[in-house]
Amino acid sequence: MLPHGPEFRFVDEITALEAGRSATGRFTLRGAEPFLAGHFPGQPIMPAVLLIEAIAQVAGIAAQTDPDLGALPDLRLTAVRNAKIFRATQPGELLEITSTISGRLGNLIQATGHVSCGGTPVAEAHVVLSGG
Repeated sequence: MLPHGPEFRFVDEITALEAGRSATGRFTLRGAEPFLAGHFPGQPIMPAVLLIEAIAQVAGIAAQTDPDLGALPDLRLTAVRNAKIFRATQPGELLEITSTISGRLGNLIQATGHVSCGGTPVAEAHVVLSGG
């Protein structure tokens, strides 16, 4: 459902799905990801922009499962609003990512999402996806 290659997927599994409306997924930051080598040497943390990307990917999965509208080709992240990062995430942590579709207009999809770790907020953002 995602256009990304495996190297750029930040969702390991979907744990809940309300088709076309919302999804929850999980991603484990393993520590071997290439981007961690430089972010930051000796103290690796997941880049904040990738936390937002994870929100967008889970939103994309929710949007692409809408039984009434069908999937959009070439779905992409096109805007980010009100992004907040509450804490860093380190290798070994299991992230829970939830996204809810808040609106659709033609090929534009708005969603709100958040990332948590062990129940503690990590990040939140409003994203806009577009496709086709």
